[in-house]
Amino acid sequence: MNAPSTTAPPPDVSVPAAARPRRRGWLAWGVWLLLGGGLAGAVWYDPTLLEKGRALVEPKAPVPKAPPPRVVPVSAVEARQGDMELHLNGLGTVAAFNTVTVRSRVDGELVKVAFTEGQVIAAGDLLAEIDQRFYEVQLRQAEAQLARDAAALRAVELDLERSESLADLRQVTEQQIDSQRALVRQAEAAMQIDRALIDNVKLQLDYCRIDAPIGGRIGLRLVDAGNLVRASDPAGLAVIAQIHPIAVTFTIPQDEIIRVQKALAVKGGLPVEAFNRDFQTRLAAGALSAIDNQVDPSTGTVKLKAVFPNEDDTLFPNQFVNARLLVETLRDATIIPLAALQRGPESAFVWVVQADSTVGIRPVQAGPTQGDQVAITSGLEPGELVVTDGIDKLAPKSKVAVRGMAPPADGGNVSERRPATAAGS
Repeated sequence: MNAPSTTAPPPDVSVPAAARPRRRGWLAWGVWLLLGGGLAGAVWYDPTLLEKGRALVEPKAPVPKAPPPRVVPVSAVEARQGDMELHLNGLGTVAAFNTVTVRSRVDGELVKVAFTEGQVIAAGDLLAEIDQRFYEVQLRQAEAQLARDAAALRAVELDLERSESLADLRQVTEQQIDSQRALVRQAEAAMQIDRALIDNVKLQLDYCRIDAPIGGRIGLRLVDAGNLVRASDPAGLAVIAQIHPIAVTFTIPQDEIIRVQKALAVKGGLPVEAFNRDFQTRLAAGALSAIDNQVDPSTGTVKLKAVFPNEDDTLFPNQFVNARLLVETLRDATIIPLAALQRGPESAFVWVVQADSTVGIRPVQAGPTQGDQVAITSGLEPGELVVTDGIDKLAPKSKVAVRGMAPPADGGNVSERRPATAAGS
């Protein structure tokens, strides 16, 4: 049995042995040239190919995102349409419509005080009484003197009658008759003096009873019963102040006089309100009654007087109040808070909140101002939102969030937003 042969097969005699390595090298170079040419062609066709390839193997750097637009919180209100009352304010003093110091017209002892301090009295009410015994004695003396002079008159009249009866008999002269007639006239004059004296004494007796000359509130008594009072006492017994009605005197600038006079000529009367010192509480309502006839040169103001019924006694004489005079009423005006109005170098303007929650500058024409409200005559429509707070942080097209306004669920515009409702309400 023959063993298998372990000899290698014979070499290929068709290709020389020295040529085999050279052929393999040319093939490798051809492949490399082919690949290089293709790569060069690809790079020539797309110059960014290398960068794209590098980007596939290199880690990607994070792309920075644009920051969200800054939202400015602001406060805004809607411009409203309504009537705007224009007032003139002035510091005023309450004055009693009439003031009387009660004094005695006769001298004597004060025997009775018939009023209560602070009492509201009517004209003619008894206030006090003076001891009248001294004047009663004087009255009796005057009446007695009248009776004596009446008797004397009767005597001279009888003498005149006798003299005239004897004149026909020529027993008396004409001169005696004339003298007798003069005596009669003298006695008549004496009786007239006596009657006047009696009237004077009776008047003194009437003065012993002190009645209220006007109605009003009487103050504290200045003299007690038992004191001797005199007609020359400057202080008097008490002071009566008429407070129904009552007056308020206040001042306005002299530049406003023509405005008030024109309003008076048109309306015939102007309402006036009285407020406390901080203008928070209205005390009474009345009407303008008079304008002073001259301007105070030291202050440049003119005095006005208003009358108030004061039925609830809220005003007291010498009380300081703030008077507010209604001069004019603007009808259907566009009104915004004064804080929303800004002043620029060319004109006034406001920041208006647009439908896309951005703001823009709106030039406006400002009208009269009353308190913290201002009327806009042009440039703004009722219902538009104007910014009142946070204005210093705004720029045109700034995104804003209105405080106290909840955004609508459907992403509607700002004009459809309503104040947010508290939880649980």
